[in-house]
Amino acid sequence: MLTLAVVIINYKTPQLTIDCLASLLPELNSIKAKIVVVDNYSNDGSCEKITSWIDGNDQLQQVELMASLENTGFSGGNNLGIGSVDAEYYLLLNSDTVVRKGAISLLLKVAKKDDSLGLISPRLEWENGRPQESCFRFHTPISELISSANTGLITLLLQKFNVPYVVSDKASFYDWTSFACVLIKADVFKDIGLMDAGYFMYFEDVAFAYYAKKASWKVLNVPDAHVVHLRGGSSPLKLQVRQRKRLPRYIYESRTRFFYQVYGRFGLLMANVFWTLGYGISLVRSLFPSSFKPNISAYQWCDIWINFLQPLKAYIHPDDYS
Repeated sequence: MLTLAVVIINYKTPQLTIDCLASLLPELNSIKAKIVVVDNYSNDGSCEKITSWIDGNDQLQQVELMASLENTGFSGGNNLGIGSVDAEYYLLLNSDTVVRKGAISLLLKVAKKDDSLGLISPRLEWENGRPQESCFRFHTPISELISSANTGLITLLLQKFNVPYVVSDKASFYDWTSFACVLIKADVFKDIGLMDAGYFMYFEDVAFAYYAKKASWKVLNVPDAHVVHLRGGSSPLKLQVRQRKRLPRYIYESRTRFFYQVYGRFGLLMANVFWTLGYGISLVRSLFPSSFKPNISAYQWCDIWINFLQPLKAYIHPDDYS
């Protein structure tokens, strides 16, 4: 059996995927590993470009390209890759990442030392080495208040509910970690199944970590392993958030699904009520002359109620948005 299977999702980011592969292949020379690139129905020539690069650079024949017949989102694409190969560990890796030297071998070394470790992540950083927040507490109804209020005093008073942790230089345990790069033990999938394909994109990593922790698996971040995360390679969400534009429907479908699965219908209701309370606080603050800018996207006040009456309703595919 393989020691490691790496799954990379490509969606209209062929050059990013190629750059990721170029950084990854040298790190696998001493590891019994395979890379599965899942093209999530890019339909833009990605497959041809990636195949051409593989033919000229994959001397050990470690890379396989799988062309999906449909875009099934982050969960669906990863599940396709995971299900295609047997390995002891699976590394889920975004196409917009660059692997630093020694990162993969260090993650595997740490993982093999403790049988209770289910998810292990590296330090994510920008190209200049500046660290990114990548380790988190679970979202709660109260964390929704913190997010929408975007007010320092409230964040300070409710710090233990604030989702992001301050970046640490020490290996530490967390509720969940970014799936831009995460090593998952195969036994975790055997215990709780693959990723929930009911999520098109976002919150699927939080939900997976929640069920993994519920099954007694630990989530560890290893900051001595470094991976560059360029962010937003296959999704314009970060830019839309900064510009306060209306976010895609699937964000809210995923949010509703997560809060319902973890906290039930009442918890979902409280998440929306607390978010609305924080929204009110931010609106009051914005009435006074200051540099304050609400952390609210267009129509978010109504979009948070998407699928409220049917929380587990199948998502509407972005291709079908009217």
